[in-house]
Amino acid sequence: MHDPNSGSPIDPALLEELEDLAVELARLAAAEIEGALGTVLTVRYKGDEAGQGALRDPVSEVDQRVEKIMRMRLDERFPEHDIIGEEYDDRPGRNHDFVWAVDPIDGTTNFVNGFPLFAAAIGVLYKGKPIVGATWCSTSHALRPGVYHARAGGSLRFDGEDVALGGNPGVKRRLVGLPQIPATAGPRDGRKTGSAAIELAFVAAGLLEACRIDTPNIWDVASGLALVEAAGGRIATRSADFWYPFERFEEPQQPRSDDLRQWKQPVLAGCMMDHDALVAAVAE
Repeated sequence: MHDPNSGSPIDPALLEELEDLAVELARLAAAEIEGALGTVLTVRYKGDEAGQGALRDPVSEVDQRVEKIMRMRLDERFPEHDIIGEEYDDRPGRNHDFVWAVDPIDGTTNFVNGFPLFAAAIGVLYKGKPIVGATWCSTSHALRPGVYHARAGGSLRFDGEDVALGGNPGVKRRLVGLPQIPATAGPRDGRKTGSAAIELAFVAAGLLEACRIDTPNIWDVASGLALVEAAGGRIATRSADFWYPFERFEEPQQPRSDDLRQWKQPVLAGCMMDHDALVAAVAE
């Protein structure tokens, strides 16, 4: 395979195959999630398990079941690829160039409370760069559930159809994914959904002008960043107090420099003309 930044892109047929499989996994997740709605779920909290006494990071039986299904399907098709999932630490292809970052339910707190904003996100990385994204969202610009998906060099699509939404010039205050609006942001209003995957998909689709994810895991944002890039958006990340254009996921220097699973950096994403405009709109 070739580095997509080298001028010799990955085989387009392989990219299409990866996108098709990511969409398949998103739809498998959707079937499980929708089938569980209205049932009494078994829920545990990661804070309790760590002995911290804090009810944080809920996990439902559906999260675990969905990730198992995803892993089984990936083992059938690409057994050599690496997988970084939220619920299981197993890394079948550690150090492989291709990595699947999967979040079986993003917005689990919403899900277990019956608040209908949650997603299933599947991102594919090649040497750290997001090249494929598929995010099933419980709602969308079409006012129904569906999968936003894209691959490197392709267009943003929703359930197989191109997404081409034009902004209403009469709307003078756009929405950004922030609880509070910085003084530099201008005439904008803040909205938070409780799901990083949904917010990034909504940025790609033009429903949010931009968003900031302060403490993401790689599985929270890998799919969404591929979607934003396909839609022509800008992405930035931060080192210390400096925001710079995002290019790829890098292994963290601390605490375990050999594990991409430990990546955690703030992310800005938006449909802006340039990097400076993005930072002004949503950075602190």
